[in-house]
Amino acid sequence: MSTNVQHRQDLKPPPPELDEGYWSALLHEGEFSGSVPTDTYTESRKVSESEGFARESVYEAEESKNSVGNDWAEIQRITENDEVIELPVVGYNRGGLLVEWRNLRGFVPASQLMDFPSNPNPTVRRAALMARIGQILELRVIELSSEKNRLILSERAARVQAGERADIMTRLRPGDIVSGCVTNLCDFGAFVDLGGLEGLIHISELSWGRVGHPNDTLERGQEISVYILEVDRDGGRIALSVKRLRPDPWETVQERYRIGEIVEGLITNVVDFGAFACIEEGLEGLIHVSELAEGHFLHPRNVVTEGQRISARILSIDGRARRLGLSLRSTT
Repeated sequence: MSTNVQHRQDLKPPPPELDEGYWSALLHEGEFSGSVPTDTYTESRKVSESEGFARESVYEAEESKNSVGNDWAEIQRITENDEVIELPVVGYNRGGLLVEWRNLRGFVPASQLMDFPSNPNPTVRRAALMARIGQILELRVIELSSEKNRLILSERAARVQAGERADIMTRLRPGDIVSGCVTNLCDFGAFVDLGGLEGLIHISELSWGRVGHPNDTLERGQEISVYILEVDRDGGRIALSVKRLRPDPWETVQERYRIGEIVEGLITNVVDFGAFACIEEGLEGLIHVSELAEGHFLHPRNVVTEGQRISARILSIDGRARRLGLSLRSTT
């Protein structure tokens, strides 16, 4: 897939810097984590031993420290040369597959597998991962750190020409608009193939409005345009956004609406102190419990329900604080 890059600096101000905490939150989800937790190691070890794979003891691993150091040096050379290697699948965790290369253990995120089922059902996902044990995969290294004991590989990246991924990474800049294909949808976001190199749209960057799950707005295999938020060339990571392709509705809310105006909306959430109503994508207002109806009622759900269409009067507008006050009582 070729990546058509549009350099756009006039859409929005420069995006905020994404510190390591942003990436750490994603790694914690398990979908893109190269380190193997203790419980995961135990599970994968049991699976591997049942398949007849031998394991070194902790003592033996310490004794082979020099050999491991040589292995890191060799995998570094392979990475720099953008070579494809064939590795056996020896285990799995909920995020992907475990593979071995000499004395090193690598991780292949599910999002980096070809022909992996999009079904979010944990049982289906687990069965699909387990079925890969014993298979030999053609892989490319997409992230490497001997200090963090992290070796991340990709089956998708192995399908492109050598040097193509590095070329894409070099050309991309924050503020660019590129096209790509959605490869995987997770609780925390969506992965997009930019041509052998994947970027991540965090769920908070999918829409200016409320998004319950990425599959509410995107589909696997869908071709989309994305805005480049950040390019981490050292880590090989690309942060993407969809919502920044459109203006932030809160920036012009006071120009487009006025206090006292009657607007149509959709109830999106009902809480103890009132209800939230969306009057356009990314623009939600609060109907305080005191503005829901006349008289006494036990709970706001006795007045409105999620998904209900309503007409409300605007009581207050504060674009800077991103607040909109609404009333159902004052619509006549």
